Amino acid sequence: MQDLLGGRAEALARLRLVARKFPSIARGLPLISKSKKDEVLSIGSYLEKNAKERPDAPALYFEERRYTHRELDEQANRWADVLAARGIGKGDAVAVFLENRPEMLFAIAGIVKLGAIAAVINSRQRGKVLEHSFKVSKATTFVVGEELWREFAEVRAAVGADARDKVLWVVDSGKDTVPPDASDAALLVSRARTTSPPQLRDVRLGDPCFYIYTSGTTGMPKASIMSHFRWVKAAGAFGMAALALTPDDVLYLSLPLYHNNALTVAWSSVACSGAALALRRKFSVTAFWDDVRRYRCTGFAYIGELCRYLLNQAPRPDDRDNPVTKIVGNGLRPDIWKEFKQRFGIDEVYEFYAASEGNIAFVNLLNADCTVGICPAPYALVKYDVDRDEPVRDAAGRLIRVGKGEVGLLIGQVNERYVFDGYTDKAASEKKLLRDVFDDGDCWFNSGDLLRDLGFRHAQFVDRVGDTFRWKGENVSTNEVAEVLNTFGQVAESTVYGVQVPGAEGRCGMAAVVLRVPLQELDLRGFAQHVRTQLPPYAVPVFLRFQEELEITGTFKQVKGDLKKQGFDPAAVNEPVYVLPPRHTEYVPLTPDLHRQIAARELEF
Repeated sequence: MQDLLGGRAEALARLRLVARKFPSIARGLPLISKSKKDEVLSIGSYLEKNAKERPDAPALYFEERRYTHRELDEQANRWADVLAARGIGKGDAVAVFLENRPEMLFAIAGIVKLGAIAAVINSRQRGKVLEHSFKVSKATTFVVGEELWREFAEVRAAVGADARDKVLWVVDSGKDTVPPDASDAALLVSRARTTSPPQLRDVRLGDPCFYIYTSGTTGMPKASIMSHFRWVKAAGAFGMAALALTPDDVLYLSLPLYHNNALTVAWSSVACSGAALALRRKFSVTAFWDDVRRYRCTGFAYIGELCRYLLNQAPRPDDRDNPVTKIVGNGLRPDIWKEFKQRFGIDEVYEFYAASEGNIAFVNLLNADCTVGICPAPYALVKYDVDRDEPVRDAAGRLIRVGKGEVGLLIGQVNERYVFDGYTDKAASEKKLLRDVFDDGDCWFNSGDLLRDLGFRHAQFVDRVGDTFRWKGENVSTNEVAEVLNTFGQVAESTVYGVQVPGAEGRCGMAAVVLRVPLQELDLRGFAQHVRTQLPPYAVPVFLRFQEELEITGTFKQVKGDLKKQGFDPAAVNEPVYVLPPRHTEYVPLTPDLHRQIAARELEF
């Protein structure tokens, strides 16, 4: 327990925090424990509750604009009225393709008030990927922003959006005029009714509300199904039990609304508590803290590497001069966790683990360091064979649980309370399920993630199963290696992956590295010494590839597909590549002669 909560003073401080938040936790527990999916309760219920109880209080900030709870709810009602007039009803899908701005949230709110489904399309998608995302949604109506019209127009015919009345064009800068083959959403919304749609009375917890797309790092994006049930549970877990938000709080959101951390975690947190959301169109590392101070934000939502980007900025005297006391998100790595809190004066970090398509979640309710927290749902961490890319089964065909301190594949039991909504693609959904795991007929969700058991039902994220590789007979976690590389002073960030070496079993480590200094100033000997002293021999990267920046998705996930394919082949890589040859203590440039020796199997790694 001491390893988890720290020393006596730290543990007492965390327990006092829980005691202080107890009233809010108590309000959240009934939402977290809900199980009756036919209950008439939905996202719209919370929007209307806020509009009634605190009509003139701020609900949304965006640039120079401010919207009250009444105005937000009225805008949602207007959108619902417009869409209902176009025949949209319960269970219909409406594609939403805009950048972060109030109109996007208004449209989504109107869609879900009708019991319809908002297919929230990644605004960074283009071409065939964008076409695929529209098609799998089976949307009958398309809400498209002026800022993304050209991208939509390229795939419009292919996705069946030819008719003018199927497309609602949403003005942005006003530089363009309404296309002749689209309807003017702003005009229609301005004329629509502000009263609550009668359809809201038939929207139930179990109804789907969003399609959230996977990042597409391992293939075409899949549309995972989000329900009002899971959104309400998130409200209880994050807004109440973790953040303990009040109507006086403002939560800063620079994450894209097409991601669950924004649409479900952040939005549900403020909606359930009457707090306000400060929305930014796109994340900006230079404007981040200025925005936070401008809107007096007491917290923010994060994901992936956002915190690392902030930490990589040059320190400023006013770093701690900000109103933020608590943050919520996932992906804050242990190598920067405490430094980030200290530098920016943040007291509470509510890291969590969840998957858009998953049925379980971990939340760091105790505000412990370097953990995704506790999970109330039935789950297990089981042994995983990295080489065979599958869970290990014993002689009886059952999966094997790992012990405390060990790393295992996270699986979550599927039952009536913890359902698996899956994807719109039923075949893809079935592939995520494991059956006859511990008993005949049982069913478990395969998260595809490796976590470490910290004890007391707490865990720590380690890696994706596809990112972990095997070298010298040992499993290597790419995330854990990257964390060590990132602690070297001249390294800004890195991503690690496995590559094949001729004549060797498994895959050796290779790292794409972004430096804080010019390459010629890198202390190669010191860097090699750093990784060799901090990592076991089998985990030390053999190859380094130096880049100006890492490729990331719109949700800050590192893209490794091309890096893995290109490996250390000089014909495929036009950036500096270094190698740590056998029995060397320093990385050296990968010359044509060294590459020839490796290809000819003259070097034994």
